[in-house]
Amino acid sequence: MNIKTLRNLLCVCVCTASFLPVSVSAQISTDQLDGRINTINTAVPFLRIDPDARSGAMGDVGISLSADANSIYWNTAKLSFADAPTALSVTYTPWLKELVNDIFLADVSGYKKLNDGDQAITASLRYFSLGSITFTNFTGQIIGNFNPREFTFTAGYSRKIADNFSTGINLGYIYSNLASGQSVNNVPIKPGIAAAADISFMYHKDFKMKDSKQKSYYNIGLTISNIGNKITYTQSAENKDFIPTNLGIGGGPTFNFDEYNSLHIGAEINKLLVPTPDSAGNFRTLSVPAGIISSFSDAPGGAKEELHELMYSAGTEYWYKSQFAIRAGYFNEHATKGNRKYLTAGIGIKYNVFGLNFSYLIPTSNQKNPLDNTLRFSLIFDFKEKNVKAPDNNTTTE
Repeated sequence: MNIKTLRNLLCVCVCTASFLPVSVSAQISTDQLDGRINTINTAVPFLRIDPDARSGAMGDVGISLSADANSIYWNTAKLSFADAPTALSVTYTPWLKELVNDIFLADVSGYKKLNDGDQAITASLRYFSLGSITFTNFTGQIIGNFNPREFTFTAGYSRKIADNFSTGINLGYIYSNLASGQSVNNVPIKPGIAAAADISFMYHKDFKMKDSKQKSYYNIGLTISNIGNKITYTQSAENKDFIPTNLGIGGGPTFNFDEYNSLHIGAEINKLLVPTPDSAGNFRTLSVPAGIISSFSDAPGGAKEELHELMYSAGTEYWYKSQFAIRAGYFNEHATKGNRKYLTAGIGIKYNVFGLNFSYLIPTSNQKNPLDNTLRFSLIFDFKEKNVKAPDNNTTTE
């Protein structure tokens, strides 16, 4: 396989998984940064794709949303406040649907509360298929086909450490096979492998509105996800690539107006804890701890560029009789950091133990999004068990 073919393959993989422009100018200086693209690129960016149609319909808000089977992706700590003792979710997301039909993200997630009701265990398997790639040699002759693919398996644990406060931890295994069996300049390409951990916190507080007999509540959550080793696809790589370590903070109230109507309003701020590219390329030589620490102050454009690296999202969810939901949201990223700006909308239907969520993305910027005009869905199953103590928070689990 020639270098050009490999470069194109890696660009396709990164671009389709992260929404972000792949190329970053080799020469970056402080006086050049106004209006210039300086995105933060990582390996295995599929780890930051929202696998949940419920949150996907709310502008990718999920950290402080009420607990469900997909909580392991957003905030494992909130499972300690879940109503349903056991839940399972299956999600399918077509990717780049307007261009190809064989790229997709599939996810299976679930949790089980333990007997005291204050603890929970959870697990998730996420699989990202990048379709079929045709390899050619220097003369353009076809030398074979390959199916790039990536997956991650994650397991987690949540526990209350106070009446209104809980914490959670996840451990995950990451496998990324983009061109295994091929080589560049006689250097074999191998699958990239990494291990990662998440740590999360949740504060939950009940309150009552005037003239309402139902308990309302608000949640505040914090998650640091994908803390793990750097990854490489060759044995001889001098500098390995960071995985997308991320800090997310979110919060919002849920108003239970009566036994029929409830409304959640949430907002989040996210930031990648990965070094910002510099002109000399020194950011790739940093260790993982050094990269996390430096990510708050290493932008070539100073404090202004650091603020540009924040991603904002807001969303709302209305439920009628805990059976029918309408959702909407908005996501915003600065133009020099990827320029993802989009509205989202969706609905949810729940009957007994079965639920179905749909989401749809509407771009509001010139930046193309792999989910443009794509309908994605999640199946949710909430199982009831008599031997599990129900939490006394009167929350609504969708």
